[in-house]
Amino acid sequence: MEGSDAQARIDAALVERAVRDGDPRVFDMLVRRHQGVVRAQLRRLLQGDTATADDLAQETFLLAWRKLDQFRGDARFATWLHRIAHTCFLQHVRARRPHASAEEAADTLDSDPVHAGSGGQALKLDLDAALRQLSTNQRAALLYCAQLGLSHEEAAEVMSLPLGTVKTHIARGKARLRTLLEAWNHGHE
Repeated sequence: MEGSDAQARIDAALVERAVRDGDPRVFDMLVRRHQGVVRAQLRRLLQGDTATADDLAQETFLLAWRKLDQFRGDARFATWLHRIAHTCFLQHVRARRPHASAEEAADTLDSDPVHAGSGGQALKLDLDAALRQLSTNQRAALLYCAQLGLSHEEAAEVMSLPLGTVKTHIARGKARLRTLLEAWNHGHE
């Protein structure tokens, strides 16, 4: 936790310098510090669509640069970036299916079982299939908290949802995953 606090202080100092000096090189340092996790977030939300995820990551950082002076510091800079990336994802989904809800449209992106690892290929494929059966909000909440290490409060901020709603999405998502993966567990004991 202490390392996370130190990272947040470094980010805050870089943001302050970038805003004060208007220096894109300082902002580039922030990009280099966070691009990997933002790209991973978007790749997971897009179920492995690397090209689109990279495009949305670039859009995320362009928006962050343009709106950097609006960063209030109420949350960590990383949380603020995750929220921008999540918004870019939702806008992308809505643009693909303008008459569908964001959740319906996001579910259509989930057709690719991606990148199975060598040792756990069967589990990876089953986990991907099980994740596709969760609601978009359940998948996103689990992504932010379980995979990206955000707190429930930070995930609520990123998703623009009440804290209790995010906790419910996580609990229901975990319960559903347990049920869906039960068959895999019994078959591989």
